[in-house]
This record gives sequence, structure tokens and C-alpha cells, in this order.
Amino acid sequence: MLQKFHSNEYPSPCVSIASTTLELLKWIKLIVGKGTIINKKNYNPEKHQNCYTYTIKYNAALNLISDIYPYLIISAKKKRAELLLNKYKDLTPRNGRYSDKLLKAKFNFYKEFLSIE
Repeated sequence: MLQKFHSNEYPSPCVSIASTTLELLKWIKLIVGKGTIINKKNYNPEKHQNCYTYTIKYNAALNLISDIYPYLIISAKKKRAELLLNKYKDLTPRNGRYSDKLLKAKFNFYKEFLSIE
């Protein structure tokens, strides 16, 4: 749920869904209203089906997590979602400039996030 998109950025919220059914991902994108669908390269079409990935990032991902939170069943995912919803925005300045105190708090947040199993 946290992923680095550029080498000079800190990890950001991301929700991704992989499927071999393109119609399913198009339906999800239509319902959510945001995100992108990427076609994965199939190196062995005789043995494997084509695979697609729907990805939604940043604030749109937080909004989606907020919407689906009541329906999460897996406890680790529910705890991670709750942590993202409660703390991520407070630890991320809009201009991207971190004070030493805020940067330390953000790293502690990442450690806490990754320690959830």
C-alpha cells in the first residue's frame, strides 16, 4: 500500500489490482472514476494469459481506502489501512519540505506500517 514512484520521493499510498480479466478492471476504473490500467508484457503467450494491473495512487488511493475500509476482512490490511487514514496526511506536508522532526516521525511511521503483519 506504500510504494515509491520516483527515486527522490518517499513512499506514497497506492492500491493495485492485478487480473487477467480486462473487463473487470475497466469496470472497477469506471466505478472508482480514477486510476490507470497497465498491460503487462506476456513473455510466453503459449503458457500464460495476458495480465493487466489497475493502479490508483496518492490522494485518490487514500479516498478509495477510506471507501473500502469497512469491507476489509484481512486484519493486517485493515490495520495498515487504518494507519494510513489516521496518520499519513498529518506526516506529509503539501509542499514536500520536511523538518527534521517531521522526517523522523515519517520514518517511524514507515517502520510501524511495515511491521504490521
